[in-house]
Amino acid sequence: MNERPLDLDAVRAFINVADLGSFTLAAEAMGATQSAVSLKLKRLEERLGCRLIERSPRHVQISARGEAFIGSAREMLAAHDRALATLSTARTRFVVGISDHVAGPEFPALIARINANDPQLLIEARVGSSGDLLKSYDRREIDAAFVRFHAGRDDGAILTDEKFGWYAAPGWHPRAGEPLPIATLAEPCGVRSLADRLLDDAGVDWTESFVGGGVAAVSAAVMAGLGVAAMSRRMLPLGAVDVGPRLGLPELPRLPIFLHVRVNQGPAREVLSSLSAALKGAVGD
Repeated sequence: MNERPLDLDAVRAFINVADLGSFTLAAEAMGATQSAVSLKLKRLEERLGCRLIERSPRHVQISARGEAFIGSAREMLAAHDRALATLSTARTRFVVGISDHVAGPEFPALIARINANDPQLLIEARVGSSGDLLKSYDRREIDAAFVRFHAGRDDGAILTDEKFGWYAAPGWHPRAGEPLPIATLAEPCGVRSLADRLLDDAGVDWTESFVGGGVAAVSAAVMAGLGVAAMSRRMLPLGAVDVGPRLGLPELPRLPIFLHVRVNQGPAREVLSSLSAALKGAVGD
């Protein structure tokens, strides 16, 4: 039996590729090149004597042997990080804000996993409107902000952009002769302002049918048949339908995600790299 120990960086590369479904995003999360990640994974597979990731020109998927190994791999890295944490008595607090129109269903699990893997880094996540988060960022109340709208600023970087549409419950139809019912977030909300303006410019007769305090509430209202909402598909349950083309509603543009950050190194920067890569993976095309 080969007793040569596993390379922890290679194990970390495997977990990132499996979680993000992409060598490119895994490399971004690790601050490495794609070729370096591929080489680490190849050497890990050679060491274990099995294929952990199935590759094709357009698809990356964890193999059956990889599924069997990944739980132990996570435990291995967590134990390593806890061991290092015993040498430090000070916990570092890192406060990250994320727009309600950016934080998807995968976000809480991702934060929990990062917290578990680095016990000395206390991550505080705040969800709110892009405008409110940028104000908190300027007051130095948060260290980084993932926001949907840039508000004319030049101090953020575009991570990616995302397709928006007019979504409704399957089988939903507007009532003839009545204004189009719109489910939306409370003010201030950049997506709400954009959607309102586009509807007005297109001469669409509309009315608010539901105002929610968060995307989850608006999503629930949509699936309950209360109306149409301007949202990204990622935020809605499976089955929601883009009714924009059928109803002749104005096309919504692809909306960017910006990252504002003042942390340039250390564990917090690694967290931002992981979050950024995960968001890009969740948004997809």
